[in-house]
This record gives sequence, C-alpha cells and structure tokens, in this order.
Amino acid sequence: MADAVIECAGLTKVYRDFWLRQRVTALDSLDLRVESNQIFGLLGPNGSGKSTTIKLLLGLLNPTKGRVAVLGKLPSDVAVKARIGYLPEESYLHRFLTPRETLDYFGRLFGLSRDERKRRVDMLLDMVGLAGAQRRAVGEFSKGMQRRLGLATALINDPDLLILDEPTSGLDPLGSRQIKDLILNLRARGKTVLLSSHLLADVEDLCDRVTVLYGGKKRAEGTVGELLRVSGSLLIETDALSESALAKVKQIIEGEHKTVHRLEAPRKKLETLFLEIVAKAQAEGVATSGAKSGGQIAGFLAADALPAESDADSRGRAALQELLKSDTPPAPESKPAPVEPPKQDLGALVQPTPAPQAAKPAEQKPQPDRKLLDDLLGGGKS
Repeated sequence: MADAVIECAGLTKVYRDFWLRQRVTALDSLDLRVESNQIFGLLGPNGSGKSTTIKLLLGLLNPTKGRVAVLGKLPSDVAVKARIGYLPEESYLHRFLTPRETLDYFGRLFGLSRDERKRRVDMLLDMVGLAGAQRRAVGEFSKGMQRRLGLATALINDPDLLILDEPTSGLDPLGSRQIKDLILNLRARGKTVLLSSHLLADVEDLCDRVTVLYGGKKRAEGTVGELLRVSGSLLIETDALSESALAKVKQIIEGEHKTVHRLEAPRKKLETLFLEIVAKAQAEGVATSGAKSGGQIAGFLAADALPAESDADSRGRAALQELLKSDTPPAPESKPAPVEPPKQDLGALVQPTPAPQAAKPAEQKPQPDRKLLDDLLGGGKS
C-alpha cells in the first residue's frame, strides 16, 4: 500500500431486492491496484461494473464482500473525500446559477476563503474555456459546455485523486482533445486519475494501465502497449520510395518466404485533420458563440502552489502591526513642584474653606488584547 492510491481485494457487490433475494452481481471478486501519479483506465461495455466500482471507491455503496482502500483509508472517511475530485457521467448542475456562482458554491463546500475562491474560479474558468460565458445561466449551456464546467468543479479542491466517468462525453473533437491534454497535464503535476470510459480512443491516448471488465469480472489488465501488441507482424515506416525500390523490397521479403499484406501511404487521424481546420479558423479570427480554447492549467493545481496573499490581507496585517506599536502604556507625566500658599490673616483663617476635591484619575484608553493580536498575526490566513 506504500504507493497505492486505490487498493481493492476480492471486491464484490451484489444487489438484492426488497426481500433480500440476490438479484444482480454487479462486481465479482475484483482485484485492483492503482499506483500514485498514474492514469488508470476502466474499460467495459454498459453493465460491466464500472459505475459500481466508482461508487464503492467514493463510499456511496458498501461492498458485499472484499476490501477496498482509497489513499490508505476506508472510502467512508471524510478526510479522504476532501482529497478526491469526482466528475460523474451526467453533470448535475444548478441550471439557474452561472459558472462563476457554481464554482464559488463548490468552493464554499470545501471551506475555501473568499479570496482563495475568487482566485481559483478565475483560473479554472480560463482553463476550461468558459471565461467568456461566466455570466450566462448554466441551463443555457450545451452538454459539452456543461462537461467543461463539471470538470472545473471536480478540480476546485485541488484533489490528489481525480475520478472521471466519461469525461469527454458530449464534447466535440476540439473539446475532447483539450480535456485529454488537461488530464495529461494533471498527471505531470503529480495527480492520480481513474478514468472510466467506453471510448477506446480516449483510453488508448491517455492511460498508463487498463483493466477491462465484463459481467463484473476482470477480463484483462496491463499497459496499453502490452494489450495492443500484435505478434507475428512487423510494421516498417519509411520515406516515400520509387517503384524500383519498392520492387526490390518486395523481392527481399518474398525471399524470406513472407507475404506483403498491405502497402499504402500513411494517413492522418480524422481528429488531427479536424483540429487543423479549427486552428486555421481561429487564426483567421472567425467568431464563435460556444466555448473557446482553454487557457493554461490553473496554477493552484501544482503540487507546490501556495495561495498568494491578497491586498486585503496585506492591508489588515499592516494595520495590526500599527496597533501593536500603540500597545505600550504612555510614560507618566512629571508633576510640577508644589507651590507654597501665601500667608493669610486671622479673619481669613476663621472662614470655612471648602475641602479640596480629589483629583480625578486620568482616563486611560482601553489597550488592545495582546494575545488576540498575536493570534491574529501568527495564525495565518483564516
């Protein structure tokens, strides 16, 4: 468990009906291990057990049998949940809120300060390409734009583990490519990503290791290279050759008693062609009302990122320092020397003289609570 972010052993989940009769075995003795700083793919058709596995990892379901640990603890531990970012298959967002209000709301749930929420919201909106639509109601968004916002909400708490269920669902090829680049960037910054998808191209482009599920059981596991390697064939890619050179190559291959099965010029991926067309249109300044290209990855997602002190924090700190300077009591004033009263006659001495009134003590300004000020200055940002 030293480097394991997720560890499952014999994990089984059986759904039962009202009378506790066994109805569906959604997961059957699953063994799973996800290492730190890794993109791990869960593959499988609908009903294979991917969503059940995710719900067990999030502590939303209890296993029927087996053990599961996330970040070294039980999934039900609240401290573990605070370190997880989750993007469900459907983006459950409040339709009447704007993207800025949505992210601010999720930031409040994680106890972020007002200044820190504003800083992170600005960065995330720019990162997912929604800065130009931050004042629109979420109910007006397309599904692809909602997926972008859903990913931003999953990152607001700067999670150590990111669980993504169909992250590119509903996105156009441009948005899909941007989200995939973002996931790769998150891994480079030390995050661990569990990716559940039935889109094979996404898994092939992103994942370090893959587990294929079917009927609740693990059918295959390994690196993408190991699972896709085709034995018994060889692919040679070279520059364009002349007809005479091709004839010589064929002659050599046939001399080895082998057959040339396919000989053709390489082709681009359709995704590559689409991205080139979009990039050219953007360079020409063609306007669009949809989501725009995302900016740089949010700075607070870096492992060594520290929150910057706001102007309000610096002004408050300076005011407290000035207040502490006035904490020293003023020096006592020097009293004037007593003056000898003039001599009086006997008649004056007979007259009753009013008793001298006691001098009022000088009012002292209330001194600030030294301990409170020290706590404010030394307690960091609250």
